[in-house]
Amino acid sequence: MIEQMHIKELDKSWKERVFIYRYETSFYYDLSEAWQDDTEFCFCLNKRAFEKPVVKQFEGSLFSEWLIEPVAFGAFEGETLLGVIGLGLEDWNKRLRVAELWVDKPFRHQGVGKALIAKAIHYARSKNLRALVLETQSCNEPAIRFYLACGFRFIGLDSTHYSNTDILDREVRLEMGLNLPNLELNEEQGT
Repeated sequence: MIEQMHIKELDKSWKERVFIYRYETSFYYDLSEAWQDDTEFCFCLNKRAFEKPVVKQFEGSLFSEWLIEPVAFGAFEGETLLGVIGLGLEDWNKRLRVAELWVDKPFRHQGVGKALIAKAIHYARSKNLRALVLETQSCNEPAIRFYLACGFRFIGLDSTHYSNTDILDREVRLEMGLNLPNLELNEEQGT
């Protein structure tokens, strides 16, 4: 149980640290045959069970070169790192992208991820940004469930982002977003 958690901004020395992302999932969102004609595009994501649980693992790091004005925050209990969140500005459309979100396995389901998302929301609001966005995979049902619980909603997909067989691999890129209140509008209205 986490006694006292604090979140602090991480400096660029954290760029070299590699985080191992590992999760187990029993479900995926199946992208049905998308079809289109000259009047509409249609697709559907249906939650399905894997025949047996699937374990996925990949590496990530903070301060990626592709990020604009990257910033990262770490959640700590004393000197123990509980989790990190890496963010980058999408300056052309006033959004903040969550590029990395990692919580060490012993500290999952204890509010660390939600605290890091709350920090990202606070940071986005301090920069007067309009939304927080992120990417996950259609097979990462635990992450999808978490993001939905944090108020995110599905905003798009890419069925060929990772390979030409993403649909067959049951690993379609899903974009999720959280709209933030328009701070300028609220200030003008005095609320």
